[in-house]
Amino acid sequence: MSELVRNGYLECLLKSLSIQSEGISSLGAPANDQSSWLKQLRKQAIDRVGQLRLPTIKDEAWRFTDISPLAKLPFKPANALHALKLSDIQSFFIEETNNRLVFIDGFFAPEFSGITDKEQLIIGNLPSLIESHASLVASHLAQHAQYHDNIFTALNTAFVHDGAVIIVPKNAVAAAPVHLLFIATQKETTNYPRCLIVGEANSQVTLIEDYVSLQNGAYVTNSVTECYLAPNAHVQHIRIQRENTDAYHLANCAVSLDHASRYQAVNVSFGAQISRHNLDVGFKAETGECAIDGLTIITDGQLADTHSCIDHIKPNCTSRQQHKCIADDAAHAVFNGNIIVRPGAQRTDSSQSSRNLLLSGTAQIDTKPQLEIFADDVKCAHGATVGQLDNEEIFYLKSRGLSELAARNLLTYAFGAEILNRIPLASLKHSLEQIVLNQTQSSR
Repeated sequence: MSELVRNGYLECLLKSLSIQSEGISSLGAPANDQSSWLKQLRKQAIDRVGQLRLPTIKDEAWRFTDISPLAKLPFKPANALHALKLSDIQSFFIEETNNRLVFIDGFFAPEFSGITDKEQLIIGNLPSLIESHASLVASHLAQHAQYHDNIFTALNTAFVHDGAVIIVPKNAVAAAPVHLLFIATQKETTNYPRCLIVGEANSQVTLIEDYVSLQNGAYVTNSVTECYLAPNAHVQHIRIQRENTDAYHLANCAVSLDHASRYQAVNVSFGAQISRHNLDVGFKAETGECAIDGLTIITDGQLADTHSCIDHIKPNCTSRQQHKCIADDAAHAVFNGNIIVRPGAQRTDSSQSSRNLLLSGTAQIDTKPQLEIFADDVKCAHGATVGQLDNEEIFYLKSRGLSELAARNLLTYAFGAEILNRIPLASLKHSLEQIVLNQTQSSR
């Protein structure tokens, strides 16, 4: 504990947690307003935070990602005060989505939120869903994203108050996508977005989880998303991280797949000075499927780390993963993808690809695809490449009349745009393509 207290960042947060553990909520609601099981959950998470420490480069899972600058930042939890108007955030709205939950610095903003598919969806802020669907929420919240060995998940669980809850009832098909918009406005604070998605049997939904910023300056986003898919449920999950380049973004996402369920994800990351995204997918029953695509584009001194684990616990499941990184200037990208095939998970079909593009001599990419196979009747493959643009492709485009600079910019854009083509919303895909186009245009 003494090592933990010497850490300024955790010391500040622990002080806030100690106030909560005495029954005074630092999140704006009295402790006696919370359900007893949620109070107990938070208490357990608070106790666990006191036993954990921030990871360092001496930890194998963090050896390429130095977050020591975070330890020097005494950031308090964000507060629920804001003075935003609709015009301040309307540019982040997505044309195809009428179902929207907006959170500002981790707190629900009902004045900017709205739901049109109320007949197909049970959706809202965590406190209201606890009142109306306590049993269902309690059976899933903090049951998929484990906090016992993860300091950031433990902190998020300890501070959990507001959060996006989406329940897709049995046989329901959401007519329109759901947009979860998380907006950061406060410097030198930590905010704790929380998402819970439950797809009941034979249901379908498309979900956009979107992180943006309205200010420059350092702050911390510590997010946790949990997703449970019942038999034959289908979720399309698009996650976009485009916070400012002074921010710290630490995210954990856990997905549990039941029989014949399907999870499709596109993860796009442009922002933050230091970002880390952990994605854990577990096949808890047979014939499940997942397809995960990722794109990271970073420049200057940004560091972006993606860790994924696809755990084939049961037989006859299929997983596909393709992750791409583009790093320019002195940026550093990290990808670690682990596929586990457990004993008895026969007839697993899994593949993983990590393709990485270096645009400068000072950029760095560390990639580590992994296979851990403990069954003998499987079809698994993985591969990784790190390199620069292909000179033959540049020559071909130059022979068609393009300048060398235009050829390089076009090839770089095309490398990233392949992932964006997986996004089913035209307006969102177009706006992200513009970001990719702007970030991949070089004047060198």
